[in-house]
Amino acid sequence: MNELHKAEFQSPIGIVEIIGTEKAILSILFNEKDKVEFPINSDSPQVIVDCQQQLEEYFEGQRMEFNFPVTSTGTPFQQKVWSALTEVPYAETVSYGAIAKAIGSDKAVRAVGNANSKNKLTIVVPCHRIIGSTGKLTGYAGTLTRKEWLLRHEKNTAATQ
Repeated sequence: MNELHKAEFQSPIGIVEIIGTEKAILSILFNEKDKVEFPINSDSPQVIVDCQQQLEEYFEGQRMEFNFPVTSTGTPFQQKVWSALTEVPYAETVSYGAIAKAIGSDKAVRAVGNANSKNKLTIVVPCHRIIGSTGKLTGYAGTLTRKEWLLRHEKNTAATQ
């Protein structure tokens, strides 16, 4: 197995933890620490350096897409959901039901929500763009406050492009 590397950086909405190998990013998650304990260093693989740089550009409103390699492990159903999430355009939202329909499982709304909650590639696989059928913000592993901030940030960025 490839050696795992970790880096953390301060974003406008909390510390982001990146975990990856020499070849791909495995996890991008918010953590609840007060300070960065694992900054990028000279041993950090280029993919982690690229990931952090692109995420910082995203937070600065200078990037809407990511191009570093990622890999995720999950059930075939979870993989379908995560793939569908990547099709949701920047600054737009869709319902859990729309994702269920998009993957051919119209009635699997709760299962889609569950798969969404297991996404370890936050922002890059944009689970924050999925909302309830009433348009209400629901469930986000990174907290609803962060989900609201991310959606507002994307709308503001898109409006200035």
